[in-house]
Amino acid sequence: MESYELARAAAKALSDKKAEDIVIIKVDEQTVLCSYFVIASGKSATQVKALGDNVDEAIEKGFGLSPVRTEGLREGRWGVLDYGDVVVHIFNEESRLFYYLERLWDSGRNVERYED
Repeated sequence: MESYELARAAAKALSDKKAEDIVIIKVDEQTVLCSYFVIASGKSATQVKALGDNVDEAIEKGFGLSPVRTEGLREGRWGVLDYGDVVVHIFNEESRLFYYLERLWDSGRNVERYED
């Protein structure tokens, strides 16, 4: 399985539940932690949790994978699902602006805006 396919599947699962501003960032040249970040926003704590659940279900069904680790989804402000080579970050709008991961990892040519 290719990491990019997994990142696209996560982005699609986010889009299916109406996540906003979905981006896939290729970070393999900047860190050894993973190859891709998938970042998206939800409008409410309930939506952030639902987005995480949908990604989890879609990746399990499509790839037979469960996240190595999940953090923060219960609170609904920010959550992460770690699939090893792909890390999915889901934020509420306020937390997304505060952490602004795109700014930290954007090298000018490694960010893809996801569109269905």
